[in-house]
Amino acid sequence: MNTGTTAAGLPGSRAPDTDSGPAPGAAAPRAENPPGPAGGAARLGWLDALRGFAALTVVWFHLSPVVLGPGRHLRIHHHIDLGKYGVLLFFLVSGYVIPMSLERHGSLRRFWVGRLFRVYPAYLVTVAVTGILALAGLGGVRASLRADPVTAVLAHASMLLDPLGLRGTVRVFWTLSYEMIFYLVVAGLFAWRLHRHSGWWAAGLAVVALVAGPRLPDGMFAADPAGRRVTAAVLLVAVAAVVAAGLSGRRRLAVAAGTAGIAFLILPAIDGHPTADSTVVASWQGLLLLAVMFSGTVVFRAQHGQLGRWPAALALAAVGGGTVAAHWAHLPGRTAHLVWLTTVAAVAATFAVAYAMRRRAVPRILAWLGTISYSLYLLHVVVLGQVTRLMPDLASRPAPLRVVAGGAFLLLALGVAAVSQRLVERPGQALGRRLLRALEGAPGPARSVPITTERAAPRTRRRQETRRSV
Repeated sequence: MNTGTTAAGLPGSRAPDTDSGPAPGAAAPRAENPPGPAGGAARLGWLDALRGFAALTVVWFHLSPVVLGPGRHLRIHHHIDLGKYGVLLFFLVSGYVIPMSLERHGSLRRFWVGRLFRVYPAYLVTVAVTGILALAGLGGVRASLRADPVTAVLAHASMLLDPLGLRGTVRVFWTLSYEMIFYLVVAGLFAWRLHRHSGWWAAGLAVVALVAGPRLPDGMFAADPAGRRVTAAVLLVAVAAVVAAGLSGRRRLAVAAGTAGIAFLILPAIDGHPTADSTVVASWQGLLLLAVMFSGTVVFRAQHGQLGRWPAALALAAVGGGTVAAHWAHLPGRTAHLVWLTTVAAVAATFAVAYAMRRRAVPRILAWLGTISYSLYLLHVVVLGQVTRLMPDLASRPAPLRVVAGGAFLLLALGVAAVSQRLVERPGQALGRRLLRALEGAPGPARSVPITTERAAPRTRRRQETRRSV
């Protein structure tokens, strides 16, 4: 995962809120923060705090070359890569929250409406902003995107940029590819009732990455322009079909689409690094990213009694150890090996501390940062680009000026993110809720593919949970 100076960030989306209740007839997971009325969901404060902290880490990762000056920021990255650290933290959060959200929905329809209207509005606005800036001469578009605009549009539509060997109009879009793959796979597992086996998926992906390693092909489908365009079109159609099946509310269609969703695991396994524009360095590293996300799911299942402590601990050890071992085995350089060791250890420790403090009150500033973290992730690099354009060679200026400029950038980036969250994200989510009400008012099942997410509950409790969810 060659994050470089522009490649780390929030992977795909701000982790979603929990939903308002389980599917009728399904026992509700034991939630430490029970569903509440605000926005139809309760916020899990410790996850907000973790997202806020990770967002600031990502911002600092991109800002540090400017504030610290040429070369000085590299001293930090000889010990820990803050870009990778932020990415892996966000992936753990997504892995924890996405299955929880899906299973509390008890409905693929609700899940996909929630995902699409949470992720796409701010994403599309960011694409539009970068396009406008480019047309105004205030930014550029990568040559590979200009060379084949059709493929670029198809890839941006599906969000599967990185396995197609493309960089987005904003480089940090690469993590969206793995978020989208995770959504598709988890939804497919849910449809097939295989979602409870998170430990096996997490450990299995890590083991495959370690054992298969360089033997996995890196560009089977998208290594050349013609193959890239065809693959981009096929992937967009496949994503649209899976989502449409989930929205249909029909069990058989959802199960059929679930097969396609699970099959998306093949994409990073054989097409993880088709070109130099891919951020992931090889297919085995793409599998490790998905293993990290499933690790978050393992924590969720262990917390709610769906997975024993020892199986969960073994799965997490397999992912952590496999991630470090795979990079030691498949990447050259002792420095890189030590950086991966310290980075993975720091991610695990940070998540463990946040989890241990999950019952404590969260500082408002961290909760607020978690709320705006998605927009902050998408837009802070755009803001930084404009700051450095207004102040060329900023990294070479005197230290006091660099610090002042860095502080001004941070305030501006937070302000832009807050505006985006209020004017783009929130209205987008509200539109999704209106669409969901319209869909569920139409003929057909109101909730698709209801699947029990806990062990069987007594009949009385099940009736109570059903009434509460309604």
